[in-house]
Amino acid sequence: MKKIGFCAIAGSGMSALAQVLKHQNNDIYGSDRSFDQGKEQKNKQALENIGIKIFPQDGSMLDKDFSVLYASTAVEDTIPDIKRAKELGIPVKRRSDLLAEIFASYKYNIAVGGTSGKSTVTAMIGYILDKAAMNPLVINGALLKNYENNAGIPNIIWGNGEYCVIEADESDGSIEKYTPYISVVNNITLDHKSIDELKDLFGDFIKRAKHGAVINKDCENSADLSALSPNTITFSIKDNSADFYAENITAVPNGTTYTFRNQTYSLNLIGKFNVLNAMCAIACCSLLGIDAKVSCEILQTFLGTKRRLEVLGVADNITVIDDFAHNPDKVNASMSALKSYSGRLLIMFQPHGFSPMRLMGKEIMDSFIQHMSPDDILLIPEIYFAGGTVKRDISSKDLVNYARRHNANALFFETRDTLKQHLLDIARAGDRIVLMGARDNSITDMGFEILEKLK
Repeated sequence: MKKIGFCAIAGSGMSALAQVLKHQNNDIYGSDRSFDQGKEQKNKQALENIGIKIFPQDGSMLDKDFSVLYASTAVEDTIPDIKRAKELGIPVKRRSDLLAEIFASYKYNIAVGGTSGKSTVTAMIGYILDKAAMNPLVINGALLKNYENNAGIPNIIWGNGEYCVIEADESDGSIEKYTPYISVVNNITLDHKSIDELKDLFGDFIKRAKHGAVINKDCENSADLSALSPNTITFSIKDNSADFYAENITAVPNGTTYTFRNQTYSLNLIGKFNVLNAMCAIACCSLLGIDAKVSCEILQTFLGTKRRLEVLGVADNITVIDDFAHNPDKVNASMSALKSYSGRLLIMFQPHGFSPMRLMGKEIMDSFIQHMSPDDILLIPEIYFAGGTVKRDISSKDLVNYARRHNANALFFETRDTLKQHLLDIARAGDRIVLMGARDNSITDMGFEILEKLK
């Protein structure tokens, strides 16, 4: 049994890996500054419930018997835990190193790439494999709603079979560390890197696939890479020449129906993009020998992941929705799904990071603008800043001014508190309040606070 530490264990990536190593009978310790600040206590308790020992992030967790300390890229080398590890000669490694090591140890390993939809597709593939009794290990960046009653944090499916499914992150380049049995490319759109950079990354990712690749035919950038694997399967909701094609997509209360190979199926998720995600997962599982009809039937009971157009509740006939959308493609997909249903939209978009907003702020606004009706309102607080030395030459005011110039009803707020109060003041029966943004769990908390005030 190895003694292993995790610094910044509250993060979705770190907590998932910590739980995997705990299931592999290691002695796991963790620290996180958010726990020290009294935040995310539910996750702290969930980790402690499965036997992970949580310490303050002050160096006290570590002793000479530790084999390794895994540290998130979100923490600085100057924090007490890392300084203490170096003093004791304990190796300090990154999350991506551990994920690559775990992934490589599985015979049938599936890496899901793409600038949008990775978490949902990973969850769908994992759910199909789990229900098909293939006993997979699934490591996800989002919380899995079908597994909320499991012990621990529900961002993994623990299985001890030969199958492993993970998200392959292109934003930090860690996708280059994986040599998958199957490479999945859901799409290639503007996000953290230029399109040319992304196409190079994903092209190499496809070439490394040992068995085959699954590629979105509806995305021109990913479709261009189809010839890079000798065993490519394509999926689509637009082109019936694709290997896996869904049609007759219809929005229904609390979900979507679609036709696949002359049979109609349902999803408990809204939006055409989720049918496309389903086609991706079904295509991938076909490469693992699971009949497509079986996969379609299994996905009818799939509940999705947290913070993906998740309805937090309804109060006074006003619906509050929590969503992770933060790049142009994700915002476009979410807005398209939301506009499939009636009701005015009151949208808070929380921009994250000055560099991302310089790169794609206008494109994100365009995704809102093209879907908004005259009575919809877009509310934007100042850019979320996680710390560090960055160039602050853009503001949410710039995004709001751009949206207004293109005839969108957009408002700027200095703080989220003033924005929240304005939402409460203007919300009326039939409205849908949508809170959008990434990497900030307080957005969900804000949603529940709004619900409580509306009651």
